[in-house]
Amino acid sequence: MKTVLTQCRRIVVKVGSSLVTNQGAGLDLNALGNWARQIAALNADGREVVLVSSGAIAEGMQRLGWSTRPTSIHALQAAAAVGQMGLVQAYESCFRQHDLHAAQVLLTHADLADRERYLNARATLTTLLSLRVIPIINENDTVVTDEIKFGDNDTLGALVTNLIDADVLIILTDQSGLYTADPRKDPSATLVSEALAGDAQLESMAGGVGSSIGRGGMLTKILAAKRAARSGAHTVIASGHERDVLLRLLQGESIGTLLTAPTLTLAARKQWLADHLQVSGKLVLDAGAIKALRSDGKSLLPIGVKSVSGEFERGAVVACVSEDGQDIARGLTNYNAEEARRIAGHVSQEIESLLGYGGDTEIIHRDNLVLL
Repeated sequence: MKTVLTQCRRIVVKVGSSLVTNQGAGLDLNALGNWARQIAALNADGREVVLVSSGAIAEGMQRLGWSTRPTSIHALQAAAAVGQMGLVQAYESCFRQHDLHAAQVLLTHADLADRERYLNARATLTTLLSLRVIPIINENDTVVTDEIKFGDNDTLGALVTNLIDADVLIILTDQSGLYTADPRKDPSATLVSEALAGDAQLESMAGGVGSSIGRGGMLTKILAAKRAARSGAHTVIASGHERDVLLRLLQGESIGTLLTAPTLTLAARKQWLADHLQVSGKLVLDAGAIKALRSDGKSLLPIGVKSVSGEFERGAVVACVSEDGQDIARGLTNYNAEEARRIAGHVSQEIESLLGYGGDTEIIHRDNLVLL
């Protein structure tokens, strides 16, 4: 762990709701002040830090006197609107004690699904970092809907990590890290100190949602590490209750669980494709097409498409899945949904006769496709 983290210059730190709000009892100003102090020290050391902070809904719940998280989307949005005020004010006050400015950045998946907005968000964040401002990022819960929500801030942390090409994602939680089993149920469970991000065994170790305040759990953290690894970023899952946890981690101390990224990273445009959580449509592929994509590096031809679902236009991002529903790839389609249905299962030479006009020989060109 030592050499990996000591060399990290751009860092995304994600803190969970239970840490920010002291298990839902209201904002824990001591905890926020502690993280601000550590981030200020890292900033002074020439490192760039982005903070992805949960807590707006939990703080709003506390201010509104709600003891349980509402299920209504409008109630959640209302709680977020109320809580966001206190959360941002608290962070700004904490960072100002260290002569640093904080900036509030609220994102939805739609901001990152659109290529132009994706690049704008990237430019804004990198500019803030160049100005030594600490971006405080949260999902825009006041406007988010089921169609555009990230689902949890662990995923948001991974997307931001990829967006700004960060070196490491540090997920602070109320647990010590990833265990071989749930330590609350299995006393023989042991801490996993280091593993490869994306290892399928890690997902089987992770349990469900961890608390009634937040909506993430250990599984979302494992999946976030897998996503962050696509851009070459490592992930650390560690306890936010550890003294000076950020400083000690980046000095090389072994704390929590380190999930290392493989050396191969995706090009920026393909990373953007891979990060699409919602897609416009779905193409079901046969075994031959899957082999052509995975083993032979080929484009996706109509002959390999078994069925098409959803409604989409030419140039939309669509999912490519196997017949049993396994995610295979994401790609930009050369045809709209109606055209794709008409040519699916046919050889490329038949496209003109099927559509009445000529078109691309492939449904998705290899350059516009990324394997998952």
